[in-house]
Amino acid sequence: MTGPTVAAGHTVGVEEEFLVAEPDSGRTLAAGPKILARPPVGLPDGALLHAELRETQVEAATGVCAGEADLRAHLLAARNWLVEQATAVDALLVASGTPPLSFQSVVDEPSERFARIDYLYAGMVADYEACGCHVHVGVPDPELAVAVVNRLRPWIPTLLALSVNSPLWEGRDTGFGSWRMVQQSRFPGSGVPPYFADRADHDAEVARLVECGVLVDERMSFWLVRPSPTLPTIEFRVADTAGTVDEAVLFALLTRALVRTTVLDVERGAPAPRPGEQVAAAAVWSAARHGLEGDGVDMLRARRVPAVQLLRDLLHRVRPALEETGDLSSVRRVLALIRAHGTGAERQRRAAARYGIPAAVRMLAAETAGHSGEGWEQSAAGTRSRNDGGDR
Repeated sequence: MTGPTVAAGHTVGVEEEFLVAEPDSGRTLAAGPKILARPPVGLPDGALLHAELRETQVEAATGVCAGEADLRAHLLAARNWLVEQATAVDALLVASGTPPLSFQSVVDEPSERFARIDYLYAGMVADYEACGCHVHVGVPDPELAVAVVNRLRPWIPTLLALSVNSPLWEGRDTGFGSWRMVQQSRFPGSGVPPYFADRADHDAEVARLVECGVLVDERMSFWLVRPSPTLPTIEFRVADTAGTVDEAVLFALLTRALVRTTVLDVERGAPAPRPGEQVAAAAVWSAARHGLEGDGVDMLRARRVPAVQLLRDLLHRVRPALEETGDLSSVRRVLALIRAHGTGAERQRRAAARYGIPAAVRMLAAETAGHSGEGWEQSAAGTRSRNDGGDR
C-alpha cells in the first residue's frame, strides 16, 4: 500500500474500565480515588490510569501497541497495579460491564467535564457505573477513517455478542447478556453510527448534536464505532469490559483485523452497505439480549441468524488479516476457551445462580486479576463467603 493507508490498521490500543467492589458484600465501593492516589510504577511507556465518571470506577489505557505481546504486557501491567492498590484499601478490582450490586457514588468535587455530564444527563447517569472495553486502531487519514467506519457497521452487533459481560444489575439477572448496552441506549445518538459522505459530513453531524444540546461536547458522541475525536484512530466502543486479559486481547486483535480488511475494501472501491436504521437497532438489541446463545440479526439480509453463524462469518472475513499479522492461532485459542466456558455473561450468570451474587463478584475479581476462565467455578466456590453462611 502507498500513501496514508500504509499505516492504517497496524497499531492498536485499549482502554479498560473497571468497577471497585467491597469483598464481602460484592457492592461497588467509592474507593477509586484511593486506588489512584499513588503514582503508578512500572507501567509500560504510554500506559495511563484515569479516574472515571463515578468514584466506584477506574480506567486503564495502554500505550500504542504494535502486536499481541506488546498489548498483553500493557494490559497485564495495568491490571496488576490496580489490583495491588485495590487490595491495599481492602477492595476488589472487577471487570464487569455493569455492577451486579451497586452503591450509588456521589463525587464531591467532579472535574468540570464530569460535572457538565452529570448536569446534562441528570437521572440517566445518577446510577450509571457502566464499564466498557474501548479499542483504538490506528487510521491516520481522517477521510479514510470515515470510509472505513461506514463499512464496519454490519459487524458491530457481532462484536457486541462476543463481548457481552453484564447480565446482572441491582442483585438480579436481567435476562440480557449486556445490560450495559441497554443502559447506553438511553443516550442520544447511541448505537450503530449513520452513514457519512465524508469527514466534513461526520464533523457537521457531531457539531449539530452539540448545538442541539444533547452532547456535552464533540468528544461525547455515543456511537459504537467512530473516528476518534482526539486520536488518529478508529475507536470501537461496543464491547463490555473484558473479564480476562485473554478476552481483551481477542477483541483488540479481531477489531484490528476488521479494520485492516475494510481498508482493502475502501482501496478497491467496494461500496459501503446501507442497512436500515431500524434493522441496525434490532441487531444491537438482539446481540445485547442473547450474546452468542441465541439468534442475532444479519443486517445485510435483514433476518434472524444464529449468533454463532454471524461470528463464523466475521472470522471468515478477517482470517486473511489475522494470518498476515500472525494472530490467527491466538484468536482461535481464546475462542476455544469461550466455547468451552462461555462468554463473560454466561460465566457471571452461572456463578450467581450457583453460589450467589457476592461470590460471583469475587469470581469476577479473580478473573480480572489474571485467572483464566477455566477456573471460574472453583474461584466462586472457594470464596463463597467470608462470613458465616451463604451469600444469597
